[in-house]
Amino acid sequence: MRVMLTVQMDTEKANKAITDRTLPAVLTSVFDRISPEAVYFGSAEGMRTGYIVFDLEDAADIPSVAEPFFQELGAKVTFMPVMNLQDIQTGLRNLDAN
Repeated sequence: MRVMLTVQMDTEKANKAITDRTLPAVLTSVFDRISPEAVYFGSAEGMRTGYIVFDLEDAADIPSVAEPFFQELGAKVTFMPVMNLQDIQTGLRNLDAN
């Protein structure tokens, strides 16, 4: 299932990860496993925030994706199912068929 992972990083822990240069390693450790479709960074609610779209193959994968962000960055982590244009078009066609 395609999901959007939102990662809101604790400011102090993210500052430390930037200063000690561990932030790239944290990101790479997760991204190498999930092969994201898209990754964007910005700010939300005054926090450094990442928006990562990827295919979550099994709900049992959630801990291995979320824990590095919790443990290393003190992040708030949210998983939300999302659709691309093709998905919504298919869903609407299926709705019409019912």
